[in-house]
Amino acid sequence: MPKQQVPEAVPLIAVVGPTGSGKSQLGIALAEAVGGEVINADALQFYRGMDIGTAKVTAEERAGIPHHLLDVLDVREEVSVAWFQQRSRAIIADVRSRGAVPILVGGSGLYVRAALDELEFPPTDAEVRARLEDEIEMVGTAALRARLAEVDPVSGARLGDDRRIVRALEVFEITGRPFSSYMPQRVYHQPAVQFGLQVDRDVLRERLAKRVHAMVERGLLDEVRELEANGLREGRTAARALGYGQFLRVLDGEWSVAEAAEDTINATRRFARRQLTWFRADERVQWFDWLDPGLLDHVLSALRRSGPLS
Repeated sequence: MPKQQVPEAVPLIAVVGPTGSGKSQLGIALAEAVGGEVINADALQFYRGMDIGTAKVTAEERAGIPHHLLDVLDVREEVSVAWFQQRSRAIIADVRSRGAVPILVGGSGLYVRAALDELEFPPTDAEVRARLEDEIEMVGTAALRARLAEVDPVSGARLGDDRRIVRALEVFEITGRPFSSYMPQRVYHQPAVQFGLQVDRDVLRERLAKRVHAMVERGLLDEVRELEANGLREGRTAARALGYGQFLRVLDGEWSVAEAAEDTINATRRFARRQLTWFRADERVQWFDWLDPGLLDHVLSALRRSGPLS
């Protein structure tokens, strides 16, 4: 296929949707068609060695397309949205500077928004947070929620758990601004276009079950065993990842492989529903049938029609 021209007004393409919908394949096909490079926006694919359980594309599947932000963290390391925003935006600028098209691909909704949208991260102060945590232990949740409602009624009405109440009060104490003032707006940081994959839920449910069983057959338990030896349990994010937390329980003798697989299937289905809810709330996403034989052509047609976006 000859290289397609991308409108100058659209320097960034994002491919979004639920897990198992074919985002990676569409991202690679788009990159081949428009001269692009893929930037990973799946939070768990940042981790080295987490390959089978995250359905990470292999070197062969990448078809020579450069992929960024894959295998950049050790399983012991923690990842933050702020870290991703900084790294992804630097990569987007670099890709564009070389005349290529950056294509963000992933289903981690907040990470996608951090790359695409105007999203400001409030500062932190460990001492202030520790003091507030001690206080909520002593006087209780209700007292601090009432204090929060006085200085930030929006957050006071919305937040219920101790951790978030403490965080909101911490931000107000440090900055003098309500925590709710940092809420992201659906305004692109730079012109962008988002393509979402619309799925048949019943078909996706079956596909996810088959995918988990295929992961088990490919050696998911051995992958978890190897990662455990390399510190998997020390990483709060990696150890709780779908599939990995379940198969750690197999290693602990708590579950059988079949029980871990079944729980992983159910958890993955729930996760896919949450992803759909998240992305459907964004009216800027253009949706396409994931099983459409002409999917790539239809997405390219939509891309050619794209004009300046806010």
